[in-house]
Amino acid sequence: MDAEAEYNNRARVPGSAEIIATWMRDAEAFRTTWTRKRLDIRYGDAEPERLDLFLPEAEGPCPLALFIHGGYWQALSRSAVSHFARGLLLNGVAVAVPSYGLCPAYSLRTIVEQIRRAAAVLCVTTHQRMLAVGHSAGGHLAAMLRATDWPDFAPGLREDVVPAILPVSGVFELEPLLPTTIARALDLTAAEARALSPRFLPPPGGEVHAVVGGAESDEFRRQTRDFAAAWSGTAEEIPGANHFTVLDPLTDPAHPLTLRAAAMARRLASL
Repeated sequence: MDAEAEYNNRARVPGSAEIIATWMRDAEAFRTTWTRKRLDIRYGDAEPERLDLFLPEAEGPCPLALFIHGGYWQALSRSAVSHFARGLLLNGVAVAVPSYGLCPAYSLRTIVEQIRRAAAVLCVTTHQRMLAVGHSAGGHLAAMLRATDWPDFAPGLREDVVPAILPVSGVFELEPLLPTTIARALDLTAAEARALSPRFLPPPGGEVHAVVGGAESDEFRRQTRDFAAAWSGTAEEIPGANHFTVLDPLTDPAHPLTLRAAAMARRLASL
């Protein structure tokens, strides 16, 4: 296997830089025009530990989702993906979009702790459980949230902070990344890569629906299938979608993937 070719999505997808530039413009426009929002909320002391919370147009109680950006834990921020909250918002689901520290300035283990802190703060302040949706590295972080022992992380916290996840093009096994250029900034040993791989953690139960693009590499598609099977979840391929366009459905409130995510979030709010 050519691991670099399988996992280096920016090199693999023609026009990836233009796609990400479009994300940045669309995200900025969305943040400007969406009226019900709370921007730049601190969830920790470090500078990157901030999130934006977008609320549905209708006031009143609503389900909650957390959308975690990708970038192989070393690129992007919440400002690149705000617009992917649109579909869920138009289905009545509030969406929190956090930033986190990036490698190599922050270790991957620290990033996991930051995202856990974001979810814990949201749970305490909103008194709600949440669906975690994440793209690429964010899919990995969503899975790590589901695997968290929450009372151990923060005494007094409920056990089911994140009972359900919908990772999109997630990375669930980190060891295959080690021989690639992607791993340089991560600075992981083989043991650390294994310990931080959700695929090999004890299955925590709950609802798991893993999504991948039908035009993604064999390894990304394999990882999604194997992770879903290991955690007794379901897997779905979006026909024709690459590692970046796989997120496009989330801007459409009527797309089946958006409707599925909204239903997952509503189930959490009703229990």
